[in-house]
Amino acid sequence: MRDNPERSRFELEVDGEVAYADYRRQPGTLVISYVYAPPALRGTGTADRLMQGVAEAARAEGARIRPLCGYAAAWLRRHREHRDLLA
Repeated sequence: MRDNPERSRFELEVDGEVAYADYRRQPGTLVISYVYAPPALRGTGTADRLMQGVAEAARAEGARIRPLCGYAAAWLRRHREHRDLLA
């Protein structure tokens, strides 16, 4: 996973396709507005791996995550080890 600050999104490339999570940075918070996986990557766990990377990035910078996207919110609820990141 890579941070693409020019496009305000985290990206995960798999087989030439890019899944991404759009974000907005606020003091101490990453606001995740949208998580997208191309049709070819849906059902492969790509969005899960992307969100794992987002959570690790937030933790590394001491930020919390405010999920506006339904997928990101559901992912944080399902992963107890990252619930402390929920803003």
